[in-house]
This record gives sequence, structure tokens and C-alpha cells, in this order.
Amino acid sequence: MVDKLKIIASLRARLVEDRFFHSLNVAQMAKELAAIYGEDEEKAYYAGLVHDCTKNTAPEKQLEIMEQGGLQLTDLEQNSPKLWHAMSGSIFMQSAYEITDPAMVSAVRYHTTGKAAMSLLEKIIYIADFTSAERDYPGVEQMRHFAHTDLDKAVFEGAAFTVKKLQQSGLPVHPDTLAAKDYYQSSECGMRISEL
Repeated sequence: MVDKLKIIASLRARLVEDRFFHSLNVAQMAKELAAIYGEDEEKAYYAGLVHDCTKNTAPEKQLEIMEQGGLQLTDLEQNSPKLWHAMSGSIFMQSAYEITDPAMVSAVRYHTTGKAAMSLLEKIIYIADFTSAERDYPGVEQMRHFAHTDLDKAVFEGAAFTVKKLQQSGLPVHPDTLAAKDYYQSSECGMRISEL
């Protein structure tokens, strides 16, 4: 049985204040989207709640968690510490919070990069992270509209935004993010959030 109060207390202690409140907001948005699209609201809530559970964990500790979990990093992943929290978090949540449902674990694992052919829960957590209440960037209201009306379109826009932002910064793009962008791209995706 998942212990909500224990998880919240743990996250409050593990995360900086802004990240803690972001986690609460993602959980709420995930539950809201789950209700719209017919996903299990409790699974969405808890996956959203713990999605950043190792975000403020020291890099060396994250590497240790991933090694203990048997996760082999690619060269790109090894050199992209900002991606580590999704992978280490998907391992940490199982032992620390006894959340072992494969769908929830995978949703946390891919909430940063996305991937092709995502499950409904994976898409919900990916987009809830983009559209949680405290998010404030040009185009966020458009993203929230997509989130509530066409989840696949929202995933495409989120992946396209990430690819553009990384390329503009001269940073490598994870193959899973490129795969998500390509998979969800269609002529009906509408207006791009090109200004982001």
C-alpha cells in the first residue's frame, strides 16, 4: 500500500522548495489528465508525485543508484547528467516508496526524454511535467490546451520544444526524444510552439 504522507514527507526533505511544489503540481495535473483520458487517476497522481524524487540528489549518488539498479548508461547519457534523475528516480521509487508497478516506473523513467509509442500513463506524466501549474513560459497556455484536448499533439509539441532548445544550446539530443518527435509528428499537429 502506497503511503502518501510518507512520500510527501520524504520529498519535502529530499527536494529544494521549488522542486517539491513542482512535484505536487505535476501530481495534480497528472491526475487531472488521467480523468480526461481514462487512465488510473491514482497511478497518475503517484507517478507524477515521485517523478523528480532524485532531482536534487548528488550526481555520484545517482550513479550509484543506477549501478545498483543494473542500469547501463549510453555514452550520451553518461555525459548528460540532467537526464540522470529520470533513470535514477525510476529505480529509487521502487525501494524507497514501494512503487513497483511497471507502468508507473516506466512513466518516471521516460518523463524527461519521452520515447516513441509511449503508453497513456507515460504520455500523461511527460506532459504533466510540461504543464504543471507553476510552469510559466511563452506558449505554456497553448501546451495546456493541447494537453487537455489532444495528448499526442501535446507530446509532439513537447518533444519538438526539447529538440529545438537543446540544439540551440549546442547540446546533444537523446535518441528517445528524437524518436518521440518523429513518432508523434503529423500534419494535424497544428501550430508549432516555435517561439519557445
